[in-house]
Amino acid sequence: MELRESIRQGRVQLPAVGKVCLSEGVPRFVVEADGRPVEPIGAYLSELTLADGSPLTPKSYAYDLLRWWRLLSLLDVAWDEATRAEVELLVGWMRSAVNPQRRRTATDGLQPGSVNLHTGKQALAAGYAPSTINHQLTVLSEFYDFHLLFGRGPARNPVPASRRRHAMAHRSPMEPVPAFRRAPLRQKMPKRAPRSIPDALWDELFASMGNDRDRALLAFFVSSGARATELLELIAERVDWGRQRIWVVSKGSREVSVVPGSPDAFVYLALYFDAFGTPAPTERVWRTMRGTPRPLTYWAMRRVMQRANDKLGTNWSLHDLRHTAATRMAADPALTLVEVQTVMRHRHLATTEAYLQPRIDELQDKMQEHFRRPRTEPTYTTGYTAEDIATVFGE
Repeated sequence: MELRESIRQGRVQLPAVGKVCLSEGVPRFVVEADGRPVEPIGAYLSELTLADGSPLTPKSYAYDLLRWWRLLSLLDVAWDEATRAEVELLVGWMRSAVNPQRRRTATDGLQPGSVNLHTGKQALAAGYAPSTINHQLTVLSEFYDFHLLFGRGPARNPVPASRRRHAMAHRSPMEPVPAFRRAPLRQKMPKRAPRSIPDALWDELFASMGNDRDRALLAFFVSSGARATELLELIAERVDWGRQRIWVVSKGSREVSVVPGSPDAFVYLALYFDAFGTPAPTERVWRTMRGTPRPLTYWAMRRVMQRANDKLGTNWSLHDLRHTAATRMAADPALTLVEVQTVMRHRHLATTEAYLQPRIDELQDKMQEHFRRPRTEPTYTTGYTAEDIATVFGE
């Protein structure tokens, strides 16, 4: 009982048992313990890989299942004997423990969960986000549902589900989606406004870029609305100089989609090619600039943003550039909301509607004008004395 209570309070670290490894076959990612693949996890990841989803999904699921496997190892509980009690322990641990990916190595003094006064953005909390906990529960629920189909594992899924949601599963897809109460253990998800970069702060960020490659990247990010990995994987033959557009591989569907680029973006791209050479048609457009040219990775570009943040005292992220692109398009009266949805490749129009919300800095300026505006004094029709007004309306 003491061990379980310590786990629930986040005072115990999960043992470093097992690891996620890249495999040559199916699945592409496997969880290994004691040098051997964990068969129950491998069987589920194989089925997930064959479902033709995003290649990143099995990797994400593998890490969640590894976390679950480590908890069971600490408790000395077999995977097919797990109950809701173990799931509750995992949720309690994730709510209380420190996320190792949140360990800050920079000396900017920004504490986890604090707000950057320059950008108005809140830093990530020290623990696991509610979305991460909910994702963990979803993975575990699907993992045990998969094995229940084949008569393996516990007789009942240890992850509790919403009975009301199951009862309404037969509804017509043409009807509006009803609101359900959260299932047990599911975390409340905060509604976050898009984190777009104001124009003045965007100019600061753009001016901090030290070369034409980084300027071209930022210009494409804010004009095309492409995601970071989509733009970084761009190859030379998918750049249309004449019509100023590029083709990127969409994150989820993996389809090749066309997105526009601003004239400034293509100008900086040409300057970058003039300085460092034009890549072959099938080579990546974005390359490293030191040593032997290599494809620019997401983590290298993330480091570019980190250096700019350290210089400016900000905490912008690469995804904020996509938010900025969508916010600028939505604010343009010449573009309809459906057109913005098409460029951003949002599946639902409701996702695009979120960018109609005004920026915080715009509201701040308007509110300051409101505070400075003199208060309007009530006036009455001439011809009445102050005594008459006081008699009718009171003192």
